[in-house]
Amino acid sequence: MQPATPETVLGDFGDASLTNGRVTTLFHRDGGRFMVRTDGPDGTLHDFPVAYTFGVFPLQQYLIALPGGRYQALGLAWDTRAKESGGQRWYPLYPGQSIAAGDPLHWTGRDQNWNFMCAGCHSTGVQKNYDAASATYATSFAEVDVGCEACHGPGSRHIAWAQNPGQMPEDLHKGITAWLDKAELGTWVMNPDTGIARRSEKPASATELNACAGCHARASQIAPTFDAATPFLDAHLPVLLEPGMYHPDGQIDGEVFEYGSFLQSRMHAAGVTCANCHEPHGQTLRAEGNALCAQCHMPAKFDVPAHHHHPEGSAGAQCANCHMATKTYMGVDARRDHSIRVPRPDLSVKLGTPNACTQCHTGKPAEWAAGVVAGWFPGGRQTQPHYGLALAAGRAGRPGAERALDALLANPDAPGIARGSAALLLRNLGTAASLPAWRAALADADPLVRIGAVRALPPSPPAELLTAALPLLSDPTRAVRIETARALAGADLQAVTAAQRAALAAATAELVAAENVAADRPESHLNLALLAVRQQQPAAAEAEYRAALRIDPNFVPALVNLADLDRMRGQDADGVALLRKAIALEPGNAEAHHALGLLLVRQHDYAVAVPELRRASELAPDNAHFAYTYAIALNSTGAPAEAMARLKRAHAAFPANVEILSALLAFARQAKDYSAALGYARALQQLFPAEVQLALLIRSLEQQQPR
Repeated sequence: MQPATPETVLGDFGDASLTNGRVTTLFHRDGGRFMVRTDGPDGTLHDFPVAYTFGVFPLQQYLIALPGGRYQALGLAWDTRAKESGGQRWYPLYPGQSIAAGDPLHWTGRDQNWNFMCAGCHSTGVQKNYDAASATYATSFAEVDVGCEACHGPGSRHIAWAQNPGQMPEDLHKGITAWLDKAELGTWVMNPDTGIARRSEKPASATELNACAGCHARASQIAPTFDAATPFLDAHLPVLLEPGMYHPDGQIDGEVFEYGSFLQSRMHAAGVTCANCHEPHGQTLRAEGNALCAQCHMPAKFDVPAHHHHPEGSAGAQCANCHMATKTYMGVDARRDHSIRVPRPDLSVKLGTPNACTQCHTGKPAEWAAGVVAGWFPGGRQTQPHYGLALAAGRAGRPGAERALDALLANPDAPGIARGSAALLLRNLGTAASLPAWRAALADADPLVRIGAVRALPPSPPAELLTAALPLLSDPTRAVRIETARALAGADLQAVTAAQRAALAAATAELVAAENVAADRPESHLNLALLAVRQQQPAAAEAEYRAALRIDPNFVPALVNLADLDRMRGQDADGVALLRKAIALEPGNAEAHHALGLLLVRQHDYAVAVPELRRASELAPDNAHFAYTYAIALNSTGAPAEAMARLKRAHAAFPANVEILSALLAFARQAKDYSAALGYARALQQLFPAEVQLALLIRSLEQQQPR
């Protein structure tokens, strides 16, 4: 980030223009100012001066000041690459999309707001200073760009030592000062048999990763203040390997940056740190090309055609191209996946995930690549299990998914972020069979596993899970504490001790403080409202929903949840208007259609309710509950055959879903189709083998079978 000057502005402001959708934007000069003529917050054209440049390569964005202390990132960027590489042009960050004022993605919207979205990682010593009463910012920073203190912490400690070197301050080495010492970086010793170096000793601490992860992870800030010395999970809550963010095998999908990928890598497990590959001050690599990997991987074994099976010097012979495939973000920014993985086109065949082979060989299918790799390495990784199979099964609710997730949870060799993601999937799939693995996950040494396990807890956890979760209210890691407070809000805690109640109160206060870090976002108030609902505080919940809608009157999740609050308070008449407004704003919002359908069912307006429930199931085909609800509505309104057909299709898509199996069993018994009922009952018994009533039902159905 730099002030906009002739030296820092790289884009063409010589009356250049770009048309995207319905708007033509003009880039021009007004004396010494760089100007943009484009559609403003009111949807009409205005001239806006550029305040700051943002970025250098491969693109540069421009920040524009708006009232209320806001700085907004223009949705058109300058491609700074060379002309022969397709650069030196203006281009839209959302090509082909006509994004109007009022949309969060419009350059004037909240998702392009520098104060919240960008400042903390692109400047030093940022204080957001948001005032909720006036909805304004007074954001400040110590340095406009990333300076020394962003990574090393306050320089005052170093000055104090320099002024009195005989008295070393205890916290002098907080921040990343320590890991810059050669001893902290460790010594790598080459194993001539394997050709792979091993670290003489693991890093003494995670200080380096903590310092880097704060800006290189997809995460929410959960601490009002922190510095480079703050452990990452005391200041941030990262996303796990969740749909939309990561492919089921852990490869990058959304804009997740590097942290979650690197945690999956064998390099991280072996003690490799960021600074082993990156020189942080010069922002360069420690070496160029394959020489970087040769620091730890003997070239005689790995930088040869016998290993990479490509001509020497070709793109396919470059380690990073096979082991760190790229995905392009923001139109031109190709970023490498830092999971540093062996290409697995066999997983692409099974899961539909990307692979480095067909990314280069674009005309070839994954089956071809899988066959070639298996021919090169007959005993290679394709012969070994991968956590992606369990996570994919869990996401899809396939038969055997629960057992696969339990096995992944119990695998100490799997990355903690993958195990935490497996725990999270137990939210919809966990049965009594998972209790031992789930309970162990709540006590796991890796905080990401504990986070996944506690986030998966149902609103009323079984006694043994509740007993295992209660100690996490006093967990040493803040992210674990606040997620435990969120999970246990509203649970039956009558039997807990006074100390546990105090721990819950303290962790809940931390949770509220964490949400208020983002008090300028409607999502934060939505989360606080949901917390209040679970705490049976409807007035507080309504206040938070209203706060969200003051920030964004068109924030659909708040409209839908406020309507649900009206349902709980017996005020369904008020909810109809909220839900119809939500649908008018987002016709494709399945949650809104589903909520309106259920409300109309309660009002006995079945003729309108059933089409709404059908629309919800069509808009969200991956939502098993919506399919179930629609089928129940069909059955209740005199269409049992259609209801059964819908449930059968849903069962094919979600074969292990308990709701759908239970409904199929009930409908089959209702139709006196005891043979079909027996099949569904046996499928349920596979999920609940210890359920006595189910065993008795199966015995009864078996007796009703024709002989």
